[in-house]
Amino acid sequence: MNREIIEAIKQIEREKGINSETLLVALEDALLAAYRKTPGAVEWARVDIDRDTGEMQVNQLVLPEGAELKTLPRPEPEIPEGVDPEEFEPPPPDIDWSAYGPEFIRPVSVTTDNFGRIAAQTAKQVILQRIREAEREMMYEEYVDRVGEVVNGIIQQSDHRYTLVDLGRVEALLPASEQVPGERYDHGARIKAVIVDVRASNKGPQVILSRRSDEIIKRLFELEVPEIADGLVEIRNVAREAGWRSKIAVVSNVQGVDPVGACVGPRGSRVRMVVSELRGEKIDIIPFNDEPARYVAKALSPSRVREVIVDDEARQATVIVPDDQLSLAIGKEGMNARLAARLTGWRIDIKSESTFATEEEGDEFSSDLEGGVQRCMHILQNGRRCPNAVIPGTRHCALPGHDLPQPDPPVIAPADADVPDADSAPDDAEVAEEIVEAEVVAEAGSDTETDTETEVVVDEVVEAVAVADEAPAAADASGEATDG
Repeated sequence: MNREIIEAIKQIEREKGINSETLLVALEDALLAAYRKTPGAVEWARVDIDRDTGEMQVNQLVLPEGAELKTLPRPEPEIPEGVDPEEFEPPPPDIDWSAYGPEFIRPVSVTTDNFGRIAAQTAKQVILQRIREAEREMMYEEYVDRVGEVVNGIIQQSDHRYTLVDLGRVEALLPASEQVPGERYDHGARIKAVIVDVRASNKGPQVILSRRSDEIIKRLFELEVPEIADGLVEIRNVAREAGWRSKIAVVSNVQGVDPVGACVGPRGSRVRMVVSELRGEKIDIIPFNDEPARYVAKALSPSRVREVIVDDEARQATVIVPDDQLSLAIGKEGMNARLAARLTGWRIDIKSESTFATEEEGDEFSSDLEGGVQRCMHILQNGRRCPNAVIPGTRHCALPGHDLPQPDPPVIAPADADVPDADSAPDDAEVAEEIVEAEVVAEAGSDTETDTETEVVVDEVVEAVAVADEAPAAADASGEATDG
């Protein structure tokens, strides 16, 4: 009979996966509970089972007079619902048997014939309860280490509050807050979700799943892309609007491996599998870049970006896009810009080229360097101010040519302007100096003035030379007429 008990415990160990030592301890507690129900049971006793032969022995603790009983610390027992606190009998304390030597322990003669029906039923309940507790603890230890892992399950029940998913050994909970809006969870359908939390409870471990977490994007790409699973490609950041659009930033840890191409796969096969699992959610794969301007520009894909002006201190980026790309850069209800800001961690201000040019024209160029002038005063060929910071104590940046004087716009005389007389006409030396100055101005302003404006300046110089040549000739002619 005793040998059969050992074999039964080993069979339970194989089927349930519970350690045999845990089962033997549970059996000892069950037999002790049954012994306490028998008539004439001693007060302080324990049951010992031989681990090899299965022989059971009840031992009694005998203390000399005046000795204090040493017990193990135990929390206050909870009173079951519906039981009067005055009638509740707490269980006996757990004796610290390690504090007593063999001289204080004596065997008690008892046989299983003394066990009645109630004692046997009590032993059965105790051992079943201990087995269930061992199973719950084992499942909790198994799933608590799998937080962040993608699992496959079968939908068992679904309503407006939560969805139950069968994972095999445990039923997981998919609450409404972790569901993707618009997704349907039909009974019997297979689903993939990520474990976000595992809680211990009296009814077993409670596994919480999620379909809208950013972590599910990473785990699905790890399953589909071998380079990510091997560590050759890394997903740095993820920004997601569950059910609509996601953006991921990837970087290669090995030279020669294209991170975007590895995630896309041959003809888009890899990313297509992830999109299919997420039921049509669009995914933008962006290469990560340490330069904020390039990173922000890529994050706003699929729109084209013309220019990015970054402010490192405020972590703010002003993005200039063509007029026809403004709505695409912002996205539907601002989704594209919002995802780009969450992906990069920068505050992004998107402006069209026409709006930015109008704002630049309205800027006041203050000469007080200590009063807030932070940008170079040089005007670029496109008519905008240079975005670089000024050199302390100057009004220009360190780029060559940006510290040259800027010519004033030419003033064109009206058609009915009076022709200067001979007395006011410049001589040849003054005309030569004007030609030299015009050439210097043309060379200095070649980076900022257009070709048309340069031609106007040259035409004015040529006209001034012609007037100067005609004035002396007119004076000589009038003198000859007088003499005659």
